[in-house]
Amino acid sequence: MTRSLQAVAYCRPSVLESAADGQHLGLETSRGATPSGVEDHPRFFAGFLTSPQVASAGLLAVADVAAARYYQRQLRASLDPVVTGNGDRLRFESFSGCCGVYARLDVLEAGLDGGEVGHGTTNVDVNNPLREALSRIGADDPLHLRVGPEELAVTTLDGPVVEKKVPLPDRWLRGFAEAQVTAAAFDLRAELPAAEAVRFLRALPRGGVRGASMGARWVVPSASGLRPTTRAVPGAVCLPGPERLIALQRVLRHATALRVYGPAVTGGGAATASAWEAVLPGMRLTLTLSPDASRGFSGEGGVLDALATDEVAEDAELIAVLLAWEPRIDVADLATASGLAPERVRAALIRLGTSGRVGYDTAEAAYFHRELPYDAERVERHNPRLRSARALVAVGAVELDGAVGTVTAEDGHVHRVRDAAGVLSCSCLWWAKYRGGRGPCKHALAVRMVRRGIASAQEDMARVDGGTR
Repeated sequence: MTRSLQAVAYCRPSVLESAADGQHLGLETSRGATPSGVEDHPRFFAGFLTSPQVASAGLLAVADVAAARYYQRQLRASLDPVVTGNGDRLRFESFSGCCGVYARLDVLEAGLDGGEVGHGTTNVDVNNPLREALSRIGADDPLHLRVGPEELAVTTLDGPVVEKKVPLPDRWLRGFAEAQVTAAAFDLRAELPAAEAVRFLRALPRGGVRGASMGARWVVPSASGLRPTTRAVPGAVCLPGPERLIALQRVLRHATALRVYGPAVTGGGAATASAWEAVLPGMRLTLTLSPDASRGFSGEGGVLDALATDEVAEDAELIAVLLAWEPRIDVADLATASGLAPERVRAALIRLGTSGRVGYDTAEAAYFHRELPYDAERVERHNPRLRSARALVAVGAVELDGAVGTVTAEDGHVHRVRDAAGVLSCSCLWWAKYRGGRGPCKHALAVRMVRRGIASAQEDMARVDGGTR
């Protein structure tokens, strides 16, 4: 696993201070992207929170996930959350150190009082003293929130800074991309009112011996909420590693409902990812869980097809120009503005997600624009299956014969890739183990690359012939 040190610099530590008009929460920002370009310390908001205690609990939940590992817990994990200003809301995001849990707190327009919300994305400092102070926020304490430096500090940022250096693994960045691709296939499966949501979540196990995962469980929506089932019956929702929902306990007493999202289940026993959303006054807290505690989102492979074609890369460049930190990206509008078909726009959005430029909101079933404050472009370069597939294509290891392709691997073994209604299967061990559940193997990916290359060349020739007639 490739790791590097990411330097995150702040003007000063974030702090919660008492003032005559109530408590003042100052969240300091690091270097980030804005509509006017990259800024060292962008300022996104200054105003009051309508539900201070709820917002504090939600922010702590996001910080809990950023500092947690739900698999191999003896290893250290601590990454500052990411904040995005989308004009009408603030989004706080984090990813667990094990890459298996994605958390997002959406503070909506109804949760903010006074002050305009800016546009852009950066890291926000959530330090240990601040965490302790936030845990003491009372229900009736007025809370003024500032995201970014104070007005006076904006013009005097040449002084000393607070710098953190954190290990930033490539899998963590790939996890952000894969989580939004996975969530885009979810639908709302169940919604529980407050009392039933509390009863269900409090009954969940907290973990096995020495914090070991409890494994995947299944639940079925019923008149009384969610009832457990022993297998993946039609309509069921997977709860993979129920102990990983522990961060929801922070906001449980404030929740007005619990919404559950997941893919369609028709039967079978394979665990799937799912998303669990606590509906809060003026905000939402969502936890998205990978299919297993030991299986991070970074290896799911859902973005590989979108990375493997030059056409999608060109489309993504065009779509990127049209993004403007929208809280809800309308695919139809982008299709009209770009002149691309909706399916090509969706593929381009997946491609942009691989570099952290879009996320997916299950509550609104829509993408949103953000820019991760990291060197996320290396995600594609360091994806091992993608690199291997391109290497196979480069040495001419792929031969096509109708619906069948043969790929001669580096070790001399020949693998057969078959096409059944657009779904590629392979004779390799990867396919035998995962059956496509973690994206295409390198051989299927190489076959798809060669096919698309031939199709693109034929289209170019047709355009040339059409222009000479």
